[in-house]
Order: sequence, then C-alpha cells, then structure tokens
Amino acid sequence: MVYGIIYLLVKRKERLAMIEKGTDASQLKTKSVVPVELKWGMLLVGIGTGIILGKIFAAYTRLGEEASYFSMVCLFGGLSLVIYHFVAMHMEKKNTP
Repeated sequence: MVYGIIYLLVKRKERLAMIEKGTDASQLKTKSVVPVELKWGMLLVGIGTGIILGKIFAAYTRLGEEASYFSMVCLFGGLSLVIYHFVAMHMEKKNTP
C-alpha cells in the first residue's frame, strides 16, 4: 500500500512538471489493448472451476473439505491468471505496429 501511495505521488509530480513545461500530459496515459473485464472474467471462471473440483475432491477422496476447496480455488484461480498473461501478451503483440 505504501508503494502505491508513493507511485501516485511521483506520477502527480511528473504531471505537474509536464504542465509547467507546457507539454502534453496525455503522454503519460497508456491505453491497454487488453480489456480488464477479460482478466476478471477468467479469474472468476477459474475460481468457479476450483469450487466445483474442490467439491468433487472432497466427496471422492480422503482430503478434507476445507483443504480441497482452498487448494482447488487457489490452483485454478492462479492458472486462469497465468493463461490471461499469455493471452494479453499475444493481444499486445498483435496490435503493436
């Protein structure tokens, strides 16, 4: 959280310096080609898949219910974010001139 606050303060100082020099401050904004909704959608699908598979593991194995839910949600949530990273890289490469 401290790093986020410092980052915002530095960005603010950069913008103020650019405005004082008379340059365009829109250069600091980066427009991403990859929609944020894709990341959240993939994460929620991964978590949902983890919940379903956690229920299956809890029913058919000796693994405890809490452990199976937690492990599957973390596994598939993380896996969906890794897949998102590769999809985003592919989309960025595709749209780079």
